[in-house]
Amino acid sequence: MADFRKIAAFVVAVTAPLGAAPVASANAQAAEGRETGEVRITRFLGEQRLPHKPEIRGTVMGGFSGFDRDPVTGTWYFISDDRWRYNPARFYTGQLDIDRVSGAFRGVRVTGVTTFKQADGRPYPAYGRPGSADPETIRFDPRTGRLLWAHEGDRPDAAHRDIPLSQLFVRWTDRRGRHLGGLPIPRNLIMTETERGPRRNYGFEGLTLAPNSIAAVAEGPRYEDGRPPSVYRGAPARITVWDRGGRLRAQYAYPLDRLPAEPSPETGGADSGVSEILALDDHRYLALERSWVEGSGYFTKLYEIDLRGATNVLARNSLADGRPYRPVRKRLVLDLTRFGHPAQNLEGLAWGPRLASGECTLVTGSDDNFDSREVTQFLAFATRACPRP
Repeated sequence: MADFRKIAAFVVAVTAPLGAAPVASANAQAAEGRETGEVRITRFLGEQRLPHKPEIRGTVMGGFSGFDRDPVTGTWYFISDDRWRYNPARFYTGQLDIDRVSGAFRGVRVTGVTTFKQADGRPYPAYGRPGSADPETIRFDPRTGRLLWAHEGDRPDAAHRDIPLSQLFVRWTDRRGRHLGGLPIPRNLIMTETERGPRRNYGFEGLTLAPNSIAAVAEGPRYEDGRPPSVYRGAPARITVWDRGGRLRAQYAYPLDRLPAEPSPETGGADSGVSEILALDDHRYLALERSWVEGSGYFTKLYEIDLRGATNVLARNSLADGRPYRPVRKRLVLDLTRFGHPAQNLEGLAWGPRLASGECTLVTGSDDNFDSREVTQFLAFATRACPRP
């Protein structure tokens, strides 16, 4: 996510964990969800928080920008977006304690850490050096036992002229962090040193595995696709889809909302984009749409989106040239801004264990940016809608 939030006078007050509580009209929503196939949240299961920058096996833990779960062992994988400010690019392992009978969310335990390796076996270089990695999202593949992760990429811009060019990527790794290859990247997502391709901090931010496909979403619009969102208009972000063999299949436009508020002061910073996606099947995903506005803080909404009927824009260099296209359909599932006081920087989204009630659990979590004014937070919910295996 863009780094002007670092200069904001945004004070986070740590609050006591929220108790489990039903979402309004839970029974009616559950029944409607079963009938229509739409995602409906039936219960809020609780909140847990981790301490600020604890040491885990010789590393500084924080910056959890994505996570996923092995459904067989119950192991959770948490990716840190630290770019060797503290330690090399890495992921953590641990457990989320969600009671399968009551659904109560009781705790989070992080116990292990693994360094990502390049093809030559070495860790990724530090930030500011060629070849560094900005890890943003991670998925566990239950079919192969491998992990898939994405680097957002980096490039110079007017405010960061000395940043070396670093191409975004999606790569496989084993559970020991060893490089196992990657996916081809569309030509329209190649980083450049001019106003072409993805903007800085608008590369791959979300990633998901579906039964027959893989998808990754760029956080915000490319230069050719128009300006970032403002309070007056939204903007398109691109979702790229591969088949399970790694072949490029398609690309679709995700319509970002307008900014939810004006920055204060008027010259203050703001940022908005998709921070994660999560597959229900090969056509329907959940999407976290997250904004930060100076003077107001974070805003996050959970949407259900559907790729069917959307225009394949893989071969289109611009979405702002006046030619018509149809974006993916989106439907609001839940405004997450009201969970936590104040709202946090929600960037992770994953399926948890299935409950005895038949409900599936859905977990979202925040990236604290290693900032003491922010919090590593996890929120758990129950839903009758479950992913297709």
